[in-house]
Amino acid sequence: MFSLAAQNSAGSWIVLIAVYALIFGGFWFIFIRPQKKEQKRIQSMIAEMEVGDTVLTTSGFYGVIIDISDEDVIVEFGSNRNCRIPMQKSAIAQVEKASAE
Repeated sequence: MFSLAAQNSAGSWIVLIAVYALIFGGFWFIFIRPQKKEQKRIQSMIAEMEVGDTVLTTSGFYGVIIDISDEDVIVEFGSNRNCRIPMQKSAIAQVEKASAE
């Protein structure tokens, strides 16, 4: 009788570990994997920016990239040539290539 209880206990541990692995795998495919994919897309978008590209900032302003440095970009907004604002690359939400026009 004692050995039967020990075998039942070992089997329940295996099932418990399998259930936790299944839950972790589900969370990985639902939450973590899409987030990593989006981060990779944003990093490649920022790396491919060039002078002359039209950008949309996270605050909702459209502008044209005038200059690019390691961590910052200078963006010109509107038709006023004096409205040039330096901002971090992370403030860029969307890039439209100049060659697409």
